Amino acid sequence: MKQIEVQIMGQSYLLGCPEGGEQQLRDAVERVDAAMCKIRDAGKVKARDRIAVLASLNLAFDLGQREAALAASASAPVPAPAPAPASEAGAVDDAAGETQASQLIQRLDHALAGDGLLL
Repeated sequence: MKQIEVQIMGQSYLLGCPEGGEQQLRDAVERVDAAMCKIRDAGKVKARDRIAVLASLNLAFDLGQREAALAASASAPVPAPAPAPASEAGAVDDAAGETQASQLIQRLDHALAGDGLLL
């Protein structure tokens, strides 16, 4: 497993990353960093652990809303999509992407919990 160094709210972390998953992990780190910095910059919460919990809850809530919207749209009859062009053949569909995002958030939670600074 490859390791990459990232920064979240100015703190460095060394995270394990499966081969081929570096960009997805960096995208997730960017979302977490943005969510945490937004809470910090609002000025109401100063403790890193509280900021991390609030950011996690906000991200999980957003994910839940997306899953609910996908479930609602899945129950409605939808016409069959046109075949994807060859350049999009490897693209991950939304449902699989949401599952991957959820798994990535769990892995990040586990990795960040080990340093005793955030969670």
